[in-house]
Amino acid sequence: MHRRQLLSLLLASPVFTLPFAVHATQIRNARLWRSNDKLRLVFDLSGAVSYSTFSLNAPERLIIDLSGAGLSGGFSQLALANTGITAIRSGRLNAGGTRIVLDLAQPMQLNSFVLPPQDGQGHRLVLDLSSGARQAPVEKAHPKRDIIVVVDPGHGGKDPGAVGAKGEREKDVVLAISQLLAKRLKREKGFTVKLVRNDDFFVPLRKRVEIARRYKADMFISVHADAAPRLTASGASVYALSEGGATSATARFMAQRENGADLLGATSLLNLKDKDPMLAGVILDMSMSATLAASLQLGNAVLGSLAGITTLHQKRVEQAGFAVLKSPDVPSILVETGFISNVRDSQRLVTARHQQAIADGLFEGLQRYFQKNPPINSYMAWAQEQQKGQA
Repeated sequence: MHRRQLLSLLLASPVFTLPFAVHATQIRNARLWRSNDKLRLVFDLSGAVSYSTFSLNAPERLIIDLSGAGLSGGFSQLALANTGITAIRSGRLNAGGTRIVLDLAQPMQLNSFVLPPQDGQGHRLVLDLSSGARQAPVEKAHPKRDIIVVVDPGHGGKDPGAVGAKGEREKDVVLAISQLLAKRLKREKGFTVKLVRNDDFFVPLRKRVEIARRYKADMFISVHADAAPRLTASGASVYALSEGGATSATARFMAQRENGADLLGATSLLNLKDKDPMLAGVILDMSMSATLAASLQLGNAVLGSLAGITTLHQKRVEQAGFAVLKSPDVPSILVETGFISNVRDSQRLVTARHQQAIADGLFEGLQRYFQKNPPINSYMAWAQEQQKGQA
């Protein structure tokens, strides 16, 4: 047989075919895992591939088209629970190739790239998916409670309190100062403030205590402006309750007010020589007693702040024992912001500038006290613990 005839027979034989068509790249396997803040889906390929991606919504889908690639298996082995991918589907493209569809529970951002063979691994197509709309972290409201301050503007309504030479009324002055103090406290994180009265009306002494106790106050401050027969008396004072008491606070005070005797059997004397009967109302407006040590600490902090703002009538916290509706678990102080019976004090007390300065001084004193004595479970106590932990 001639060589030409033999070659023709071999070419015609079914056992001898030439590889005129190149086999498509195969998608051999798929792997899925979460890495940091993203989800990674990797397709292991038998060779290089050309691909494109796009997304569709309603419902949310991510589509990957791989040109000239075939799929060897499926994706049933992938654990999709809690990944954001609800299903993975695939199909053949008309032009040749494979389309993979990821059904998504929500919009996701895609970052895709191919990797060449490396470290024993073949060609890979990598899809990194992350949440489509990354929300800014929301600061959780701190679980710690606010410090509750009850501010009591003395007198009000039918009770004008002390009256100055030009008709200045104590109830008006102390209401303005108390409102400014409340406004300042409201701006400070970790504080809640309650006013006993926010207008010109009368509140009985017993009711003032009930208000403080109803709000479970951490501190009670009663704001007043003093008056005295001696018109030269001036300056601010701070009073705290003593451990002493009497069965009839009002009667004992009224009986001994002229000679400045011990008020209700207090452990320290209250100097009444510069006081007139109006002081009875001022002091008895203090609607509660509190633990003595805490009240004195609070009073000293407030007195120290006022010293830089106005003159002081007394440079120490005065004490007296009152039988006026005691609330022993609430630190309480009474602040005399000045003598409305004194011309100079009165002129300053009715000005908005001085009222604001007094309110700021009261706030600074309260803040200083609570910084040293933050109530348990309060925001201030929590914040201090955080600072210590970072130190």
